[in-house]
Amino acid sequence: MDFFELDAFLKLSKTLHFAKAASESGLSASALSRLVLRLESECGAVFFERNNREVKLTEEGRLFADFARRSLEEKEALLEQFSSSSDEVKGSLNVFASVTACYSIMPPFIKLLSKKYPLIHLTIETGDPALAASYVREGKAALAVAAITEETSDFFESTVVEKSPLVFAASADGPFANVTGSPQDIISSVPLILPKAGLARKRFDSWVKSRNVKPLVSAEAEGNEAVMALAALGTGIALVPKIVLDYGPYSEGFVFYSLTNALGNYDIGFIRKKNAGEKNISGRTGDRTSKINNAVSAVLSELISAK
Repeated sequence: MDFFELDAFLKLSKTLHFAKAASESGLSASALSRLVLRLESECGAVFFERNNREVKLTEEGRLFADFARRSLEEKEALLEQFSSSSDEVKGSLNVFASVTACYSIMPPFIKLLSKKYPLIHLTIETGDPALAASYVREGKAALAVAAITEETSDFFESTVVEKSPLVFAASADGPFANVTGSPQDIISSVPLILPKAGLARKRFDSWVKSRNVKPLVSAEAEGNEAVMALAALGTGIALVPKIVLDYGPYSEGFVFYSLTNALGNYDIGFIRKKNAGEKNISGRTGDRTSKINNAVSAVLSELISAK
């Protein structure tokens, strides 16, 4: 067994869901199943009870999960001890970012981080931007790109790097390319494609409620890219931050309608836990983690100064 296998096992012991744990480990569900069988064969014990409906840890599985957790904690502590005598900043930095952020916010950050701290290994997970805060809060990512709100600022350290208004976007050659009228008129008469969750949806729902407007919603989707894909089909107009149209594959072929600041600007940037890097998972002062956290702070400060 190795540390990767122990980490994958620990993820499965927490989620009790092969598909989810496999995705978090960068494996297929079948590969994770084979990994577990190898561990069980090596240890001569059965760690999970499995059927078509659920996965349960056995008593032996709980004991092995404790062993895996201790082993990973001790490994991290040992690596930090090894690095304490060196001024080099090295280690892993897990980042959560939407697809839009990967072609707009992330490139200058990655370029500068790689230049200044080449020994930091960056891992990036993509997904619905509405999940960014939960990934950091739950420790799945040390850093995430997110919409910055007062609520976000209460729990996280945040660094705003972009501002973007919310707009309606429509396919340039679709049936809604020439929509006219006030935001209220558009919302009540044109099919809308909305995000299922996140700041944009919260602001939209609050705005229509305050004006007693009944929106014509044709579809909901998770993530800006899914929303824009539906808009490209001509099924309606999509509510998105304009930054989605300013970068990447949606910079052409779409028109947008301003909401005259009805829903406000989107402040977009990086979030991480307050006082990040002060302790490692064992509760001890984490030199490696602190160095990486300080490196991230330096890179973010330089990004802001360059604007």
